[in-house]
Amino acid sequence: MTAVTVILDAAPEGFDSASPVDPRTLGALLADLAGIDGRHVIIADAAGEHRLWLREPSPGRPLAAIVPLDKDFITRIASLLRFHRRLLGRAAGPLPRGWPLTAYRLARLDLMLRALDLRDGGATYRQIAVELGREEAAQLPAIEWKVSATRSFVVRLVRDAKALAGGDYRKLLRIR
Repeated sequence: MTAVTVILDAAPEGFDSASPVDPRTLGALLADLAGIDGRHVIIADAAGEHRLWLREPSPGRPLAAIVPLDKDFITRIASLLRFHRRLLGRAAGPLPRGWPLTAYRLARLDLMLRALDLRDGGATYRQIAVELGREEAAQLPAIEWKVSATRSFVVRLVRDAKALAGGDYRKLLRIR
């Protein structure tokens, strides 16, 4: 679950004005998966999708939002406010800052995955550089290759990709 997921559960007793939520009335459903922990829904929106986790998926039951008090609290509140505006029939507004990933970040992640695949396949850093479009690496003498910016770049790509594969991928789910 990401920090932009709005968590909804049964409203506590005494909250008579709480409303039920039927995701189908809010727009096109990009995903709708039921599991033992509830229902996970992604609703299309021109300004950015809405991700919902309905822990109490019974139709017609009044719901309340759950906002964990964690390091992603501000992001969770921003997502909840966007969703609430959508519920009221207004424009939801932009996604929280930092979500989704920027074009630069996506391009770097692509390079990281390609570099890691090549390295796991037995390629040297120089071979990886050439495969990633740095053909000049093949022409460098060994001493120049050792201190080249291209080699440092490829080493960092592989190092960072290994860190992601080792568990740091969870950082992608947090807003920067």
